[in-house]
Amino acid sequence: MTRGGQAKQREDGPERKCIATGEVQPKNGLVRFVLGPDGQIVPDLAGKLPGRGLYVSADRAALDKAAAKGLFSRAMKQPVKVPEGLTELVEQMLARRVVDLISLARKSGEAVSGYEKVKAWLQTEEATVLIQAEDGSGRGKSKLSTPYGGRYIGWLTADELGMAFGRQTVIHAALGSGGLVPRIVEDAQRLKGMRVAGATADLGGRGRLKG
Repeated sequence: MTRGGQAKQREDGPERKCIATGEVQPKNGLVRFVLGPDGQIVPDLAGKLPGRGLYVSADRAALDKAAAKGLFSRAMKQPVKVPEGLTELVEQMLARRVVDLISLARKSGEAVSGYEKVKAWLQTEEATVLIQAEDGSGRGKSKLSTPYGGRYIGWLTADELGMAFGRQTVIHAALGSGGLVPRIVEDAQRLKGMRVAGATADLGGRGRLKG
């Protein structure tokens, strides 16, 4: 971070400072907030809304602290309104964003679902990311392994994955190597910070590796 609070450019992208933890980290691991016209804090997951941005680590404890301790007002240097249930709102928005991105990947042929299709992609090394529903059977999920050097996403529900693939529920899915995949991995990691205790800043989460 340079003087004046401006971002410092690194190989893994620009950095921002979390107003809750004081840590400086790559922007893609944070959630941006702006002040709306009504004086209320608004999550800006895409990072495109106009106005001065405030950043909080994509972590449930950090967001809870920022909301409860008046840190948004302190950072803005003026009174602001914080919506009730801000942490839950951010979690829901992130989940929706990940689901929508996976749906787009499916439509472009870069995502498949179903045990047999996922297994085939893994065997042919077409898959770069293995996705499994957090509420799926542990025994069934253990039969598939994260691609070598790839990523694992395991904190979406079967219902959420179902929405991404136009089905009622989905347990197993995989992503190829299309242009949407890095965005899905980054946003899935931010969602992990909201749902998984002790989630790290490792993008996408390496998850479990079997074998």
